Amino acid sequence: MGSCIICGKSVDGRICDLHEEDVVFEFRGDRPDQLTVDRYYRGTVDGYAEFGVFVDIGDSVTGLLHRSEIDQRLESLDWESGDVVFVQVQQVRDNGNIDLGWSIRQSENEFRGTLVDDPDQGAPYEKDEGDGSGNADAAADDEEAAEPDVSAPSETTEPSETETADAEPDELTTESETADTQADDTDQTDDEQAADAETDERTADAETDERTADAETDDAEQTTEEPSHVAVGTLADRVGETVRIEGVVESARQTSGPTVFEIRDETDSVECAAFKEAGVRAYPEIDADDVVRLDGEVRERRGELQVETEALVKLEGDDRDAVEDRLDDALRSQAEPDAVEPLAADPVAESLTDDLREVATAVRRAVLEERPVVVRHTATADGYVGGVALERATLPLVRDQHDRDDAVYHYFDRRPLEDGVYDMDDATNDVTRMLDARERHDEKLPLFVFVAVGGTRESLDGFELLDLYDAGRALVDDVAVDPEIDDAVGAVAAPAADQEGDVTATALAANVGAHVNDDVRADLRHLPAVSFWEDTPESYADLAAETGYDADATREAREAVALEAFYQSYEDKRELVTDLLFGDGDGPGGLAGHVSEQFREKLDAEVETAEANIDYQTVDGAEIAVLDTDAFTHRYEFPPTELLLDELHRRHRDDVAAVVGVSDDELHIRSDTPIDVRAVADRAREWVPNAGLTAQSARDGKLEYISGERDAVLDTVVDVVADEVA
Repeated sequence: MGSCIICGKSVDGRICDLHEEDVVFEFRGDRPDQLTVDRYYRGTVDGYAEFGVFVDIGDSVTGLLHRSEIDQRLESLDWESGDVVFVQVQQVRDNGNIDLGWSIRQSENEFRGTLVDDPDQGAPYEKDEGDGSGNADAAADDEEAAEPDVSAPSETTEPSETETADAEPDELTTESETADTQADDTDQTDDEQAADAETDERTADAETDERTADAETDDAEQTTEEPSHVAVGTLADRVGETVRIEGVVESARQTSGPTVFEIRDETDSVECAAFKEAGVRAYPEIDADDVVRLDGEVRERRGELQVETEALVKLEGDDRDAVEDRLDDALRSQAEPDAVEPLAADPVAESLTDDLREVATAVRRAVLEERPVVVRHTATADGYVGGVALERATLPLVRDQHDRDDAVYHYFDRRPLEDGVYDMDDATNDVTRMLDARERHDEKLPLFVFVAVGGTRESLDGFELLDLYDAGRALVDDVAVDPEIDDAVGAVAAPAADQEGDVTATALAANVGAHVNDDVRADLRHLPAVSFWEDTPESYADLAAETGYDADATREAREAVALEAFYQSYEDKRELVTDLLFGDGDGPGGLAGHVSEQFREKLDAEVETAEANIDYQTVDGAEIAVLDTDAFTHRYEFPPTELLLDELHRRHRDDVAAVVGVSDDELHIRSDTPIDVRAVADRAREWVPNAGLTAQSARDGKLEYISGERDAVLDTVVDVVADEVA
């Protein structure tokens, strides 16, 4: 026996039950089941996980201090690996997992004592500071020193008369009964004693067999009874229960303690912790996108649900198909938007209502599945404003779906393209980035949404590369989409051939945005008017005016975006473009007005130089304006060739049938007469078969060829164009 180090009470060890929580223990065992629940232990930080901190207790066991047990955010902790912390053991699970609680006392001198918990030595003892071993002999010496010496001289072995007289009656009776029993035992023969012993042994064996049988029966019942299959969305009502869930693995990550699987079914997703041993991958055959069945216990701390995994299997065949069909139906139903009125009266948008809704469903579903949404758009005013319309609608949904403050940058991205073609270079860049994100950050493959780009078959190679990795694809364009592209993209919203020119990609994208998130409808109303360089439909002009954007304000916003789109063309410039399109105080003297002035000055200067060097050619009665863009423009300064030719065409459309811009290896055509540049290339190749002439961008009127045949190509193309417009 010893004395409690706090109150002095006689105890088996060095601490009484009442004061056990007042001391901290140093653990010297090597198994979780050797820990004592409710005791406070000295530990060291082992590492971080998304849901808490792993703490080593002693040299061989590791427990989890869940983030809900900590009084501050994980990211604000300044603990390093190896730092000393003090924790309370709350529970030791059958699978070896240790649940830890937070101690407000984080210094050893804040406790009223320190004891060693060494299972090999039995009761806790005080640490021997001399050799650090805290051996049992030292502890025994301490106990002996603490107990008073009550031994009498050796000859005094019988109780005194006083002690006998003071004994309680019950004590005397017990002694008498004991003496009688001993006498009876002495009277029994050896055979009788042996028979009694044999009878007692048989009785004990029978009782043991009975208990074993009961235990086996209970185990059999537990083995055959399977957990109930429940929906993840109902787990909050099943805390403490062992349940079964079925779903798809959204992510699988290894921590320094358990392996954490995030599993989603048709109702919600939940993190499931599976432990083999610290830092060792549990269920290595299970990975992201696998369909699984999991049994485990539901736990909750301060509203955070987690399932402690007991069994996990991958589903195949019909079982897998059934789960996938159930998830697909539920996700589509959840993602599909309600019927939404068009932003304004627009015959083209109204004829594409189902297509617009299909694109919106793809975007909303990607957010629900926690897939990044990547918008690819041209580096033009129409491309930027259309991309921003989708951005404005999608970002609030991303914020609602994710707790991370930076989720709007991880789960939504705009990536401008210089041309209206999504080629192999662009697709290779996207595939490389998405595979890197999947490998390094366990991100899912994104949904790519193309705005004012990709509608023609020149983009087919890029789309096919995305398709090889099963990356989602949707498209919004203002040109008729080629059949090959329609087959290569999941959801398409684009006008028919006879509707081209009556709508912009922004007008369609803004209507998609209203379907994605009707709560931001008011923010989108002026965007379609911003995207029209001329002949803005009255319905969109009126809609913009209702939101405070008159003709001058929409022009300034358009020109400002067009100027900024040229600089750092591969960057989305999210905050800057947002300020230009939604900033307060715009108008004369505002940000958009100021940038618009720069746009006008730079464009007018370039147009003036170009107009002085236009070569007017009359062929078969058609006058063609030809500009050598290599010789008479500042090639690497604003405005870009395409925007300059657009402006020249607008200013001279009454005088010429077409404007042709020619450079060392490219040729651009602008005309009010619809011209199929593929047909132009086919006809011209008959005259210049060795020029490598191809239609590089049918939507932008662009041809490419080898520079050595430039003069021959120009003469031939001018003749073909004159014939087309005549």
